Amino acid sequence: MMNKPETPSQKPDSQGPKGPLPKYSRGHFTWLLVALVAMTLMMSVFQKAGRVKEIPFSEFESFVHNRYIKIVIYNRNGGIITGELFENAVKALEDGTPKKVRAKYDPEMLAEDYNKWLSDQGVQEIRYEDPIPWGPIFLQLVPIILIVVFIYFIFMRNIKGGGGMLMNFGRSKHRLQGKGTKVTFDNVAGIEEAKDEVTELIEFLKNPKKFKKLGGRIPRGVLLEGPPGCGKTLLAKAIAGEADVPFFSIAGSDFVEMFVGVGASRVRDLFKQAKENSPCIIFLDEIDAIGRKRGPGVTSGGHDEREQTLNAILVEMDGFDTDDQVIVVAATNRGDILDKALTRPGRFDRQVIVPLPDLKGRLKILQIHAKKVKYSPDANFERIARGTPMFSGAELEALINEAAISASMQDKDYVEMADFEEARDKVRWGRAKRSREVDEYDRKMTAYHEAGHALVQFMLKDADPLHKVSIIPRGPMGGATFALPEKDRLYYSKKYCLAQLQVCFGGRIAEEIFCDDVTSGAQGDIKQATMIAREMVTEWGMGNELGPIKYSPDMNTEAYFGMGGSEYSQKTAETIDREIKRLIDEAYTKVTDLIEANRDKMEALTEALLKYETLDVEDVKIILEGGSLDKPTVADLLKAEQEKAQAGLSVDDDDYDIYAGVDDWDDDDDIFKDSSFKDDDDEDKPL
Repeated sequence: MMNKPETPSQKPDSQGPKGPLPKYSRGHFTWLLVALVAMTLMMSVFQKAGRVKEIPFSEFESFVHNRYIKIVIYNRNGGIITGELFENAVKALEDGTPKKVRAKYDPEMLAEDYNKWLSDQGVQEIRYEDPIPWGPIFLQLVPIILIVVFIYFIFMRNIKGGGGMLMNFGRSKHRLQGKGTKVTFDNVAGIEEAKDEVTELIEFLKNPKKFKKLGGRIPRGVLLEGPPGCGKTLLAKAIAGEADVPFFSIAGSDFVEMFVGVGASRVRDLFKQAKENSPCIIFLDEIDAIGRKRGPGVTSGGHDEREQTLNAILVEMDGFDTDDQVIVVAATNRGDILDKALTRPGRFDRQVIVPLPDLKGRLKILQIHAKKVKYSPDANFERIARGTPMFSGAELEALINEAAISASMQDKDYVEMADFEEARDKVRWGRAKRSREVDEYDRKMTAYHEAGHALVQFMLKDADPLHKVSIIPRGPMGGATFALPEKDRLYYSKKYCLAQLQVCFGGRIAEEIFCDDVTSGAQGDIKQATMIAREMVTEWGMGNELGPIKYSPDMNTEAYFGMGGSEYSQKTAETIDREIKRLIDEAYTKVTDLIEANRDKMEALTEALLKYETLDVEDVKIILEGGSLDKPTVADLLKAEQEKAQAGLSVDDDDYDIYAGVDDWDDDDDIFKDSSFKDDDDEDKPL
């Protein structure tokens, strides 16, 4: 595989979709707004009608002396004297003076004949009023009351309802799917053993008396463990759908908030609601977010919020009675870091492995998702399934969807086989970069590199069969050589591993022999070869000096918390390095001899790649046997199509088939060896 050097790229900041806004009752809110506006208008009218101006007592006496005051009212409870002005006085002043003025006074300030003086100054009436001035007090309180009512209806109702703000922190954020969910076992494929293991849960939810009769206890919890996208969530929904019970779903991260104790409160609330709706299923997705191993560490302690949440889950699961028809189903892809108290019998009694689908499982998954699209009769899903080892169920679903989108963009009536194959390559490696302009020297170097891979892949019987080779850039690759595995591998033989080492170095050695130079395009091949050799020596006991001894570290508690160290001596480390170097040097030498012995075939294969850009296994076979290809190039087909279009004709079906076979390098049934290695108990591994 010819890799292009990675260059840093800037990715635009993206934000996830915001949650739904709080829903208010339009009717109540509208009436509240109308009432608020009416009260404001009424207050304004009342204040204008009975507005009183506050003035100093000296100015009040000046008003009396000028004979502006008609009526004087004493309020002895408040020490206030109010004067009502003559109409002509209000008009004469013309300074916005209201009909009434008011001033505070001290009874000791008034002379004994003060009332007589008022009468002499033209005051027609003097009276005393001792009530408490509720009116002004009420007018001052009305705005405050309205603000409080407004806040209550806008905020407090939201706090009490779902999706709340303050008081709702302790409420569970689960999503509830009621009975009659459409997901059943018919929607789940590729994990038949996992389906068999959870069948007992369905029977218990439907008929609990059947188990009580013999004294058996159904598992309280089931832990689904497997790689991402393998169908753990789908399987949990199918259990609820088959049993026809409510399905409470929540992610582990939804329990933890910035406030201490919120996670534990949400756990209690979730289990309380589940018991009220039993029989039901609680699904905890990504439980490793709160169920990690407890122990010493910088972020781990007795008051850690995550640990409190975990403790609450442990206590709630211990509190289940035999009559509580509540089953907890959890999912994780990191079962190795879960706390042992969580996985012990009595809590998560059963651990169900949900693996990547095998060939038969991939075929069933493709057929299930293909029911949603219109595809041509020539679609061969078994062929696609063979070419998608290590694909998860989610990736297979994305494959079908991408194929449908591609066919729709081309205005096709149905999805064709070429669309499925293009979608497979796009899901795994990215879109083909047909518009990229490649320097002629780089293009020639890439052709020699991929021809080296293809030659070694084709001639080694212990390697996977060659499918096709291309120098069209795709994703991070400048070109690629594809193999088509004949079967899903449960384990790797030493011969197979040695053959894969030779395939990895085919491109690098071809560059060195024919171009008298090497490039960074072999970095992925070198990395992959090193990983294979290291696994052979430290994991699989295939080294000559060390023998069948495991030297690779485990993900134990010490290593997890950063306290793990090497479990072997420095001398053993040197031996491991020497063994890895020996395996790689031997593979390098064998590939060099193989390519040197087939220089003419390499030159012919490279020239064909430069001319046609993509060659399938039949083309490679013809070239290596000394034959020549008799088919139009991409440029010839494009020119013919352009001439026919100008003449008002369309490209016939035969020409289209030829064009698709030559130009569309995505017409393949295989993936290239993945550069990642997994544990040897995996069902299928790429090399």
